[in-house]
Amino acid sequence: MNYLIRMQYDGSKFNGFQRLKDRNTVQETIENALTIIDKDKVIIKGAGRTDKGVHALDQCATFKMNHDIPETRLKNAINSIVKPYIYIKEVKKVDADFHARFSVKEKTYVYKIYRGVFDPFLSDYCLFRDNLDVEKMKKASKIFIGEHYFTNFVSGFRKNYASTIYSIDFKEEKDFIYITFTGISFYQYMVRNLVGAMIAYSDGKTTLEEIKYLLECKEKKQILPTSSPKGLYLTKITY
Repeated sequence: MNYLIRMQYDGSKFNGFQRLKDRNTVQETIENALTIIDKDKVIIKGAGRTDKGVHALDQCATFKMNHDIPETRLKNAINSIVKPYIYIKEVKKVDADFHARFSVKEKTYVYKIYRGVFDPFLSDYCLFRDNLDVEKMKKASKIFIGEHYFTNFVSGFRKNYASTIYSIDFKEEKDFIYITFTGISFYQYMVRNLVGAMIAYSDGKTTLEEIKYLLECKEKKQILPTSSPKGLYLTKITY
């Protein structure tokens, strides 16, 4: 039986989503729970990987089990084991060929910035930065809209850097700035590098011309600063 789960988790309590040897990860925690429930080894396939410190409000994964367990019963069973820093929002039976990663049509991330006085209760959940020029950040964000090769805004090396960003929206609410990215195929550190570029432009440490050059260049050049993982949230996956 093939299942799809939607989950939330506090990324500050894990070394990222992907399973790592001798590290506490979201994937391993859920797989251990499912293995207990199914009484056989269960491997989950995530819709994407979130790095250490990155949070999720709507991460998804698929997996196969030997036992046909009712959705609500399975949801409750998983949550009884993985709490308190992971919560399974939904369990759904899906077709055998449905895949959490390859069936994705759209992803949404939100980056959260706090401009107020330092608050220790927010320290793991946002980037603390004041004196930001939001209008300049908006100008820089427009460069990234559309289909591009994000070679210089992705960490590490991969065969294909092509992706499409449909929209980047800003919302200011009291002392918070929320930057919402909607698109497909967000790669390692990509959103954090895009935010880092916007902040660098706001701070006068780069220019729009340099950002455009780095975006248009398909060869690896110097990457602009990478923003903290603490402010990043995977908020929606659409199939």
